[in-house]
Amino acid sequence: MDPMIELCDIIAKLPDQFRDKLAWICGRCPQPENLQNDSARASRSQLNAVIAVARFLSKCPHSKDDRPISTLLEFIKAFPLTLRRSFWPQSYKSESIASFYVDFLTYVCEAANASKDLASEIAEYFGEVVTTTVRGQDANTNDSAISRAFVLALSDNFPPVLPSDADQLIDHLFKQLATLVPASQGEIIPGDLEISAAQSNGSFYWNSCADQLNFINDGGGAMCKQIVSSFEEESMESLEKQQVVFKMIAHVLVKVSIDQKHLQQVRLIAKKQLQSMSAFLKISKHDWNEQGQNLKSKISTKLSVYRAAARMQIASLESLDLDAKTSKKLALETLALLIDAAEACLLSVWRKLRACEELFTSLLSGIAQVAVSRGGQPLRVLLIRLKPLVLAACMQADTWGSSQGVMFDGVLKTCCEIIESGWAKDRAPIDTFIMGLATSIRERNDYVEQADKENQEVPAVQLNVIRLLADLNVAISKPEVVDMILPLFIESLEEGDAITPSLLRLRLLDAVSRMASLGFEKSYRETVVLMTRSYLSKISSAGSGENKSSTSEADTERSETLPAGFLLIATDLKNAKLRSDYRHRLLSLCSDVGLAAESKSGRSGADFLGALLPAVAEMCSDFDPTVDLEPSLLKLFRNLWFYIALFGLAPPIQKSQKSDSTTSNSSGSTGNITLQAVGGPYMWDAQWSSSVQRIAQGTPPLVVSSVKWLEDELELNTLHNPSSRQGTGNEKAAISQRTALSTALGGRVDVGAMTTISGVKATYLLAVAFLEIIRFISNGGILNGGTSDATSNDTSDGSSLNYSRSAFSCAFEYLKTPNLMPAVSQCLTAIVHKAFEAAVSWLEDRITETGNGAVIRDSTLFTHACFLINSMSQREEHIRDISVKLLGQLRDKFPQVLWNSSCVDSLLFFVQNDTTSTVVNDPAWEAAVRSLYQKNVREWIVVSLSYAPCTTQGLLQEKLCKANTWQKSQQTTDVVSLLSEIRIGTGKNDCWSGIRTANIPAVMASAAAASGANLKLSEAFILEVFSTGIVSATVKCNYAGEIAGMRRLYNSMGGFQAGAPQPGVGGGLQRLISGAFSQPQQTEDDAFNEVSLSKFVRLLQQFVNSAEKGGELDKSQFRETCCQATALLLSTLGSDRKSNLKGFSQLLRLLCWCPAYIATPDAMETGVFIWTWLVSAASQWGSLVLTELVDAWLWTIDTKRGLFASDKKYSGPAAKLRPHLTHGEPESLPDINPVDQILAHRLWLGFFIDRFEVVRHNSVEQLLLIGRMLQGTAKLSWSFSHHPAAAGTFFTFMLLGIKFCSCHSQRNLQNFRRGLQLLEDRLYRACLGWFAYDAQFYDINNMNFAQTEAQAVQYFCNEMVNSLQSDSKVRVQENEDTLANDEYHPVWGQMDNYAVGREKRKQLLLMLCEHEADRLFVWAHPVSKEPMPSRAKLTAEKWIEHARTAFSVDPRIAFSLASRFPTNTSLRAEITQLVQSNILDIRDIPEALPFFVTPKAVDENSVLLQQLPHWAACSITLALEFLTPLYKGHPRVMAYVLRVLESYPPDHVTFYMPQLVQSLRYDEGRVEGYLLRATKKSDIFAHILIWSLQGEELEEGSEAAILAGPPDERAKYFQELLPVVRQRIIDGFGPQARDVFEREFDFFDKVTSISGVLYPIPKEERRAGIRRELEKIQVNGKDLYLPTAPNKLVRGIKLDSGIPLQSAAKVPIMITFYVIDKNGDENDVMPQACIFKVGDDCRQDVLALQVISQLRDIFGAVGLDLYLFPYGVLPTGPERGIIEVVPNTRSRSQMGETTDGGLYEIFQQDFGPVGSPSFEAARRNFIVSSAGYAVASLLLQPKDRHNGNLLFDNSGRLVHIDFGFIFEISPGGNMRFESAHFKLSHEMTQLLDPSGVMKSETWDHFVSLCIKGYLASRRYMNGIINTVMLMLDSGLPCFSRGDPIGNLRKRFHPEMTEREAANFMKSVCVDAYNKWTTAGYDLIQYLQQGIEK
Repeated sequence: MDPMIELCDIIAKLPDQFRDKLAWICGRCPQPENLQNDSARASRSQLNAVIAVARFLSKCPHSKDDRPISTLLEFIKAFPLTLRRSFWPQSYKSESIASFYVDFLTYVCEAANASKDLASEIAEYFGEVVTTTVRGQDANTNDSAISRAFVLALSDNFPPVLPSDADQLIDHLFKQLATLVPASQGEIIPGDLEISAAQSNGSFYWNSCADQLNFINDGGGAMCKQIVSSFEEESMESLEKQQVVFKMIAHVLVKVSIDQKHLQQVRLIAKKQLQSMSAFLKISKHDWNEQGQNLKSKISTKLSVYRAAARMQIASLESLDLDAKTSKKLALETLALLIDAAEACLLSVWRKLRACEELFTSLLSGIAQVAVSRGGQPLRVLLIRLKPLVLAACMQADTWGSSQGVMFDGVLKTCCEIIESGWAKDRAPIDTFIMGLATSIRERNDYVEQADKENQEVPAVQLNVIRLLADLNVAISKPEVVDMILPLFIESLEEGDAITPSLLRLRLLDAVSRMASLGFEKSYRETVVLMTRSYLSKISSAGSGENKSSTSEADTERSETLPAGFLLIATDLKNAKLRSDYRHRLLSLCSDVGLAAESKSGRSGADFLGALLPAVAEMCSDFDPTVDLEPSLLKLFRNLWFYIALFGLAPPIQKSQKSDSTTSNSSGSTGNITLQAVGGPYMWDAQWSSSVQRIAQGTPPLVVSSVKWLEDELELNTLHNPSSRQGTGNEKAAISQRTALSTALGGRVDVGAMTTISGVKATYLLAVAFLEIIRFISNGGILNGGTSDATSNDTSDGSSLNYSRSAFSCAFEYLKTPNLMPAVSQCLTAIVHKAFEAAVSWLEDRITETGNGAVIRDSTLFTHACFLINSMSQREEHIRDISVKLLGQLRDKFPQVLWNSSCVDSLLFFVQNDTTSTVVNDPAWEAAVRSLYQKNVREWIVVSLSYAPCTTQGLLQEKLCKANTWQKSQQTTDVVSLLSEIRIGTGKNDCWSGIRTANIPAVMASAAAASGANLKLSEAFILEVFSTGIVSATVKCNYAGEIAGMRRLYNSMGGFQAGAPQPGVGGGLQRLISGAFSQPQQTEDDAFNEVSLSKFVRLLQQFVNSAEKGGELDKSQFRETCCQATALLLSTLGSDRKSNLKGFSQLLRLLCWCPAYIATPDAMETGVFIWTWLVSAASQWGSLVLTELVDAWLWTIDTKRGLFASDKKYSGPAAKLRPHLTHGEPESLPDINPVDQILAHRLWLGFFIDRFEVVRHNSVEQLLLIGRMLQGTAKLSWSFSHHPAAAGTFFTFMLLGIKFCSCHSQRNLQNFRRGLQLLEDRLYRACLGWFAYDAQFYDINNMNFAQTEAQAVQYFCNEMVNSLQSDSKVRVQENEDTLANDEYHPVWGQMDNYAVGREKRKQLLLMLCEHEADRLFVWAHPVSKEPMPSRAKLTAEKWIEHARTAFSVDPRIAFSLASRFPTNTSLRAEITQLVQSNILDIRDIPEALPFFVTPKAVDENSVLLQQLPHWAACSITLALEFLTPLYKGHPRVMAYVLRVLESYPPDHVTFYMPQLVQSLRYDEGRVEGYLLRATKKSDIFAHILIWSLQGEELEEGSEAAILAGPPDERAKYFQELLPVVRQRIIDGFGPQARDVFEREFDFFDKVTSISGVLYPIPKEERRAGIRRELEKIQVNGKDLYLPTAPNKLVRGIKLDSGIPLQSAAKVPIMITFYVIDKNGDENDVMPQACIFKVGDDCRQDVLALQVISQLRDIFGAVGLDLYLFPYGVLPTGPERGIIEVVPNTRSRSQMGETTDGGLYEIFQQDFGPVGSPSFEAARRNFIVSSAGYAVASLLLQPKDRHNGNLLFDNSGRLVHIDFGFIFEISPGGNMRFESAHFKLSHEMTQLLDPSGVMKSETWDHFVSLCIKGYLASRRYMNGIINTVMLMLDSGLPCFSRGDPIGNLRKRFHPEMTEREAANFMKSVCVDAYNKWTTAGYDLIQYLQQGIEK
C-alpha cells in the first residue's frame, strides 16, 4: 500500500486532529490551474494523492473540511484529460491506468452513496464526462485503450448522473447495442420492434415471445444450428461490449429515473435476452462446431452477457408501481422467465463453469428480489415453482461433500430470503413448501425393493435435502421450523434398524445435532436424549458379531458422526441454563461410557471415551472451576479424570520423550497404557490431547468431600466395572498404577513408599496429578472464569487476572484436607511441586514472546506470584512453607515479579485483606503469619532495591499514595517499621551482601534522584527509603490533586472562554459548592486537556529555549512544571478517550527530552524522578518512555553532548595543555562545562541500567530498545568524550552493554545471538578505544565523585572477570562456528582465529581496566591505608602479547600502554619493533615519534626518518627535545621540528623562548630561520626574542661570564651569533613594527638605567632620585606593554612608587605602573609593580618559573585546587632583567617585623578567630598554596627558603620567590643544609595540622592535595624534563654540578605505581613536617642576615 494511502486511513479516523496532513495531501493533487491546460501531465505522486483524497471521502464523506471535496470536483471537471495518453506519467502502463480508474471510481461511488449532497455535486459533472466518453466525441485525441479501460471500470462502479444525462446516455447505448448484434440473428429471432441504428450497420431485429417458445419446443433441429451459427459469428469483443452496455444501463436504472419510452425498450431487450438464454443453455456439447478452451471462454462471456441482461431486467421492474395491474403481470412474467432460466442453468452442460454458477446465483437473487418485493400471488407462484428447482439442485450428486457448491448455496440463500419474507405475511404456503421438502426424504425409491439394497448408494437428493433443511434451520433459527422438521428426522431415525446404520442415518444424525445446537429447549432435549442413547447402544454392540457388513458405518457413527454432533451442540449452544444441563449430561455420558468401556480391550476404552472429549472440552471452556459446585457434578468431573488417567488419554507430563500424536498399534494392558501416558509418546488422536488440556482449565479440584475424601474406597471402587481386571483385588494392576504415579511425580515419591496406597487410590492420585500438572502445561495454569473483581489487583502493568485464577488455588485445595496418610500427603505435595515445575517450564518456553503473547505470559506469572504471596497467610503451616519456598523459586527464576505492581500490592496488603475475612481468633496463627510476612516483605524490598532502586522506590511511592489503605490495619505499622529500617546509599551497605546493580554509582545516584530527596549527589549520602518515599508520595499526590482540582474547576465553569484573561467563576463556583453539577462531559474534559497540554508544552519549550541560549536553569520551577505535566498525563491513565493524542504525545516527548536537552545534573535529577514516576504509575507506558529516552540519547551522540562530546576542546586536560604538553591545535575552551553534562549522562545511565534490570526478563520490546541504544552508541567510529571525568560514566555504559550482551544466555534473546555477539565485539572495541588516549586525572574537588569513578571502573572489571570465567568451551565453539577462521570481521577486521583473538583482547582489556581502576582508586583515596587489590604479575612474554594485541586493535592503545608502564623494557622494545614494522600506518600518531626518532636512529641515519615529513605534529615540548645535541641537528628531524613549531601561532611558542634561544648554540641556520619568520608574524614574539638574546650576552668580568669559564668554540659562536640575530630581527621590521619596537625598548631602557644612576647616591636620597628620574620619562603611545606581561598595556607611571631595594651589588628598584588589560575595559586601570635589576642574572628564575607555570597549567587542567603564582621574569640584557611583583603580598620576614607571634597568630590577627569563615577560608588558601609549592619544590628542589623568600597575599596564600638555588645547588657552598624537599616549618604545621600529630582533617587534605599534584605532574614528566634539558648548556648555576636531569627524572619515580608514588609523596610530606634542618636554616638566616624567622 502506498504510504499516502496509509496516511489517508489514519487521517480518516481523526480528521480534525490531522487537518494539516489532509491539506498537505490535497496540495499534492494536480492543481486546478494546471488541469486547465490541455497539455497537462500528472505525476505518480499526484495520482496517488487523488486516490488518497477519494479514499478519504469514501471513509469520511461528511468531513467539515471543504478542501477534499473541492479537490475531487476539480479533478472530475478535468476528467476528459485522463483519456489522453499525454496526461499519464511515462512509467504508467495500461494496467496501472486501469487500476487507477477502478480505484478512483470505487471510492467516488462509495463517497456518493454515503452522502447525498456529495452525490448531487458529483452528478453535475460526471454525467457529461461519461456521455462524452461513451459517445467517443474526442476519438481523435483520446487513446482508445485508455477509453476502454475507463468504460470497463465504469461498468462496475457507476457514479451518480443527472436524469438528463442518463437519457442521453441510454439513447446512445441503444445505438451502440444495435451495432453489436450480427444481422444473421435477425433471421433467427424476428422481432416486432425495430431500432434503426445511426451507424451504417443496418437494423436490429428482436424475437417475439411466441417465436421463442416455438424454438424451445423445437427440440433442436435447424434452429439449434442457427443459434450455434449466429453465436459463432459474434466476436469476443462484441460480447464484451454487450455486457458493458447492459451493465451500464442497469446502473443508470438504479441511479435515476429515465424516460418511459427508454424504459419499455430496456424491458423488451432484457426479455428477449432471457427468452433466448434457455434455448442457448440447452444446446448440448456435441452441437458446437468449436471445442476446447476457446469455446469455454466464449461461452463464459456469453453467460456474463445474459447475467447483465437479467440484472437489467430486474432493475427495470424497480421503477414500477407495486399495486398496478400491469406491474403485477410484468412481475409474474419476469418471475417465470427467471425460473426457467435458472432451471436451464441447473441442467446445462455448462453448469460447472464459474460464469454459469454466477449466472444461476444472479437469477436466484433476482427471483428472491422480485418475489419478496411483490409478495402475494408472485410469492405463492414462486413457491410452487421453487420446490422442483430445489429438488433439481439437490439431485446433483456433486453438490454433496465438503462444499455444497455455488448453486446449492444459491438455492439455500434464496429459500432463506423467501421464508424470512413470507413468514409473517403469508405463512401457509411457506409451511407447505417446508413440509414438502421434508417429506421428500421419506419417499421410497426403487432401491428399497431391491434384494441387494445394502450395496446400493443412498440417492444424493435425499442426502442433500437433509443437509439443505438443516442449513435452512440454522440460517432461519425459528423454533416453529425446527418443530416441523425435527420430528420427521427423529421418526426416520427411530423407524429404521438402529443397529444397522446407513449413510442416510449418519446425515440425519448430523442434521438433528445441528438443529439441537440452535438452543430451542424442546428440540435440544429430544435430540440429546436420542444421541446419548444411540452412543451407548453403539458401545454395547461394539465387538459383537452382528451386522459385520455395516461395521464401517457403525464405526463412523460412533467415532465421527455422534461425537461431531455432541461437539457441534457444545460449540453453538449459548443458553446458560441449557449449557449447564448439557455439561451435566455429557459428563454423565462420559462416566457411563468409562464404566462400560473399562471391560473392553486396552484401546477400546480410550476410543469410546476419547471421542467425547472435544465436546466436553468445549463445555468446560466457559466453566469457572472456582465456584461452589453441586457434589453430583463434582463427582462426575472426578469420574471423568479417573477414566482419563485409567485409559491414558491425558497428554504426557514428563519431558523424557517427545510427544508423538500418531496412534499406537499396540493395545497393551491398561497399566502399560497408563505408564506410557505419563512419559509418552502420546498414543491417541492429537485432538484428544488438546481437549484434555482444555478440560483441565475448567475442572474444579477433585476434592469431593473434605473429610477422608481419599480414604473411602467404596465410591472409588464403583468406578471399576465388576468384570474388569482393575478392581481392588488386582495387585498387579495396583503396582502398575503406583509405578505410573511415581513416574508422574518425577520420582519424588518412591514406589516403595506407596504400599499403603491401593490401586484405585493410586489411579485417583494419578488423575489428580494429570489434572493439576496439565493445567500448567496447557496454558500456564490460568483457570477459566472472570478476570477481575472488587478485590482484584490493579491492571496498570498488564496483569489483568485476579490471583484466584491461579491453578495453584486448586492444587493447594488437596493440601487442606486434614488427617491425610503420610504417603498420600507426600504425593499431593509432590504434585504441587511438579505443577510448579510445569508452570516454570511453560513460562520459560514463552520467554521470547512479544506483543499479546508477552502480556499473557506476564499476566500468568504475576497471577501465580500474587496467589503464592496471599497463600502465606493460610492457616495450614505446611501450605505457608510451600508458598514461601515456591515464591522464592519463582522470584529467582523470574525477577520481574519484584517490580510488578500487583505483586507489590499483594505483598504489602495481603495480611490485611486476609484477616478481614477471618472469623476465628487465633493469636498463635496471627503471630506466625506476621513473622513470616515481615521476613518476606523485607527480603522482597531489599532484593528489588538491590537491583532496581529507582523503579522500586517509584513503586513504593505509588503504594504510599494510597494513604487511606495504610491507615486501616495493624499491618500498616509492620510495613512502616520494616521500610524504616531499610537504608541505601553510597557508603557501606548493610541491606545486602556482595555487589549488586544498586552498588553501581550511577544507579545509586539515579536512585537518589528517583527518591525525590533533596540530596547533594556530589557528596556521600544515605537514603532512608521510607521517609523519602513518604515525602515524594505526598508531593506526587499534591500534584495529582492540583490537576484534579483544576480540571473540576474548569469543567464546573463550562471551560474558560477563549480570549478571556480571567474568566468569571460565579455560576460555576456555585455549582461546585453545591455539588449540583453533573459528571463533566467529554468535550469539557478534552477542552481542559487541550488548554493544559498547550500550557505545559509551552513552558517546557521555554526551558529548552533558555538552555539553548545558555540561560540559568531555575531548578525548582523546572521541577514543578515537569511534575505537574506528569500528573496531567497520569490523570488520563484510565480514560478510553482518543482525543488530544497528539498533544499528549508531544508532552510525553518533551518530558523525556527536556532533561536530556538541558543536560545539567539538576535537570537530569528531575528527569529521573518524573521518568520513574511515569513507568511506576503506568508500566504500560514503559516502552513509550524508553523509546523517547533512547531517541534522546542517540540525539546527544549526534550533537556531541556530555559523554559524547568527542571534540578535542571537550577533552579536559588534553585540551587545556595544548600545544605545550600535548599535541594539537589550541582551541578556545567550551562555554559549557562538559563535566556537568557528563554527570547528567551518568544519572541518565543509572536510570537506563535500572530499567534494564526491570525489563530484562520479561519485555523483549524494551530490551531491544536498550539494544538499539547500545548499538547506536557503540559505533565503530569512537564517539565518546576523552575527558577523564567521563571515565566512570563511560565504563558504566560499557557495564550496561556487557550485561545486555550476557542476555544471550537468556532465552528471550536467543534469536539475537549473532547480533549480541557483534554488539559485544563493538563494546569491547569501544572499551579498548578508551585506552587509545593517555591516562589522565581529573578532580572536581569532590572525593565522592573520584570514589564513584574508581568504583565504576572496578565494577566493570568485576563484570569482565565474570565474563572471562563464564566463557565455556561451548561458547568458544559457538563463536568458532559463527565466525570462522580467516574471516573478515566487521569490528576487528581480518583475523586468524576469532576465539583466540577474543580471549587475548579481553585479557588485555581486563589488565588495562584493572590498572585504570587502581589509578582512579589512588586518586580517590590518596592517603588511604587500604591495601590495593593484588594483581597478577605479567611475564615478558605476556607483555609482548599485550603489545601486539593492542597494536592490532589500534596502535594508539599500544602507545598508551607504554605511557602507563614507562619503565617496562619488554613492552617498549616490542612496541618499537611494531612501530618500525608498521611505520606507514601510524603517521597520524605523534606519540609514535619517540619509538623511531632516537639518537641511535640519527647516528645511523635510519630510513625510518624519511617518514618525518609526513608525520602529524607533536607537542612543543616533544619537538624541543629533538633540538638537543643528542639529535645532532639531523636535517629531517630539524625540518620536522620547525614544521611543528610553525604549525602553532608564535604566541604559543613564546613561552619556550629561553629554550629556542639556547638551541641556536647547535643551529645551522634552521632555527634562526624559523625565529626570523616568526618575528614577522608577531611583534611581541620579536620583542621577547630580542630581550632573550640580550639576556644571553655575557659581559667580560661579569659573574655569569666567570661562572661559565673559558668559552669554547661553540660558546664563542653562540655569543657572536646573538647580536647578529638581534640585528636581523630589527632589520626585518617594517616601519610600524620598528616604531613600536623603538618606543617599547627606549621606554624600559630608561627605566632600567635608573638603577645605574642611583648607585653613587646615598641610600637615604635614592627614593627621591628615583622620582626625579621617573619624571623625565614619558609614556610614548598607548601600545606600550609590560615585558613580563604583554597583555598589560602601560598607561602611566606612579611617580612616588619608586623604591630602592637591598642588594649586594647594583641598586635594584621597584616601580609601579598604571596598566590596563589588553582585552579588557579601557577605563579599568590597575597598578602593577615591577622590579628592575641590574647586575643580577635572572635566567635561572625564568627556568624555575617556567616549570612552576607548567605545573600550574597541569593542576588547572586536571581540576586540582592547587595554587601557584608563576610571576613574570624577563632578562632584558646582560645581568639585567625585569621581575613582576606579586601583588598584595608581604614576606614572612616583613610580617615578623610587626608581630611577635607565628603564622597561626598572624592569621587570627588578619582573618579573625579560629573557626570563623574568614579564618577557615584563609587556612584553606594556605593549604592549597602550600600543597602546590610542595609539589613544585619536590621537583625543583629550591633552597635558600628563608622567610624573606616566602610571601603571603591578603587571602592567606603562600608564594615562593627567588629561585637562585635550584636542582643540585644550595647556599653555603652547596652544603645542602635544607634537607627537606620543601619547607614545612613548625608555624606552618600549626595551620596545616591543628592536631600537631598529623591526624587532622586539614593535614589529610593537605597531603591529599600534595599527592594528587604529584600524580598529575608525573603524567607530564617528559614535557617538564624536556623544558629543563634544553637549558643544560646555558651556563646557569643550577647545572654546574651533579646530574640535574637524571635526578629530576628520579624524583618523578616513573617506575612506581600510582599507589607507590602516592606513598612516596606522603613520606615526603611527613619528612618535611617541622623538620629540624628547616628551623635551623631559618635560625642561621636570622643570625646572619637578620631575616625574621
